[in-house]
Amino acid sequence: MAKLIEKITDTSARIGVIGLGYVGLPLAIAFARRGFTVLGLDIDPEKPKRLHGGESYLKHIPASTFGPLMAQGKFSASTDFARAAECDALLICVPTPLTESREPDLSYIEATARTLAGTLRPGQLVALESTTYPGTTDELLRPILEKGSGLRAGVDFFLVYSPEREDPGNKTFHAGNTPKVIGGHSPACLEAGKALYGAVVDQVVPVSSTSAAEMTKLFENVYRAVNIAMVNELKLLCQRMDLNVWEVIEAAATKPFGFQAFYPGPGLGGHCIPIDPFYLTWKARQLDMNTRFIELAGEINTAMPYHVVARVQDALNTRQKSLSGSQVLILGVAYKKDVDDMRESPALTIIDLLQKQGAQVSYHDPHVPALKKTRKYHFALHSAPLDQKTLTQCDCALIVTNHRAVDYDLVAKHADLIVDTRNQLPPEPGHILGA
Repeated sequence: MAKLIEKITDTSARIGVIGLGYVGLPLAIAFARRGFTVLGLDIDPEKPKRLHGGESYLKHIPASTFGPLMAQGKFSASTDFARAAECDALLICVPTPLTESREPDLSYIEATARTLAGTLRPGQLVALESTTYPGTTDELLRPILEKGSGLRAGVDFFLVYSPEREDPGNKTFHAGNTPKVIGGHSPACLEAGKALYGAVVDQVVPVSSTSAAEMTKLFENVYRAVNIAMVNELKLLCQRMDLNVWEVIEAAATKPFGFQAFYPGPGLGGHCIPIDPFYLTWKARQLDMNTRFIELAGEINTAMPYHVVARVQDALNTRQKSLSGSQVLILGVAYKKDVDDMRESPALTIIDLLQKQGAQVSYHDPHVPALKKTRKYHFALHSAPLDQKTLTQCDCALIVTNHRAVDYDLVAKHADLIVDTRNQLPPEPGHILGA
């Protein structure tokens, strides 16, 4: 441990980041900026190729953030996982999606662990950052690493869990200034982990175990999921009562204590909130416990795209038009504003539901030129220009993602019928309806 910490202190430690996506790439850049030599590893050959070609595949991370680091030899990328042996610390940032039956899919973690076990050497630190249920690091990752390498965690190598807290597009918080929670397999593992992350983040928050750190991440996102579900349900009630839920929320938010504002929307998106609560409910079932509050929140949030489609149908009915055959223009398909991230975006579910009911769907998104194939959907659609012709030809414009780059005044002027899920335009009976 002393030798590893010494190398971390003088930045001679070589850092390996496995998975160069929305979590891994910013993390790799953060370590390289602090003077470490970083090797990024990914199974997708396009990512190393594009990075070394000076091209970013994540819109919110421009090439200027990593190009100079690569030119200086501080950051490189590869698909050769045998090179993991070169690294002193290995940070695992691979996906943890759900299966079709909404159970944890840890295949990426398992595959990564089996690969790393073949090159693991004494003195290395392995950190898991992927969001998962409590117990994964010690009950799943550790046995694979130990069996494949013949080494013991806490004795021959160090093992920690430190959940990612990346928020794509956030201009205020990033990998360097967001507090980092860390749990270790043993006290020595925790000390090694604190030294590693303490070298690149402003504040390290140690907890008693890897499971406590895993639970912390789920706590954060379950908290958000439950509160978003609550405000979505209250939105439905406000609509029944002919009240503006946005007005009510803003008024409630003036209370200086005891209230935190959450806002309704067309459904949950991103890599955390739609997925993480189900990891915890799955784990609870293994312990013969039903997490009713979390499951209810999941039901409400999952139902929101269906509610949005119903609102579009109702709006078209006021024009004596059927949803089948109508031209519906989706405004925004990313899961949140001002990013190109489409992971678990409710827009995809909404498009699917609209098409299944016979609607002719098009979309405009300044950040997403084409809809890429996902695990569940494959739409052959490209972003349409947002102009008078596009808006006047549609029967209904549906605001799903509130990108700042969209000219909503233009939308209000030329679209005959608008359904707004994001409160971007003031309600106008017969023209602009909330959803």
